[in-house]
Amino acid sequence: MAIALQDPLPPHPLLRLRLAPRGGLPHPIDGAWWPRSYDLLAELPRLLAGLPRAWGHIGSVTVNGATWAATPGRMLVLDRVVRLHRSTAVSAPHTVCLLAPGRGRWDLLVVPPDTAPDTAEPLMAAAAGSAGR
Repeated sequence: MAIALQDPLPPHPLLRLRLAPRGGLPHPIDGAWWPRSYDLLAELPRLLAGLPRAWGHIGSVTVNGATWAATPGRMLVLDRVVRLHRSTAVSAPHTVCLLAPGRGRWDLLVVPPDTAPDTAEPLMAAAAGSAGR
């Protein structure tokens, strides 16, 4: 009897996330996230799994409604319900807002998925570095 061996599954792509250092002063942006697509159902679980534990359970996520693919009003991520909101505010078209009840709010710059690496990296570094100032 012959046994056919399958190639191993490719590893999950690394989360492209840069967070600002924790500081005592409030800041307008808490870091940057560079998703691989605008499919929130595919991208959000990886983002939430990669956040610091100190942020607690993210219960609500707000994204720009004109940028992201349509989503349901909520989804199950890491065995918890996360409410999804779509904003049409022109003030923050390239951000995602994460809320954790009793813990806080974090705003991340969203680097468009199709951005070239040599452009995305400086954007992410600037968002993470300037947020801590």
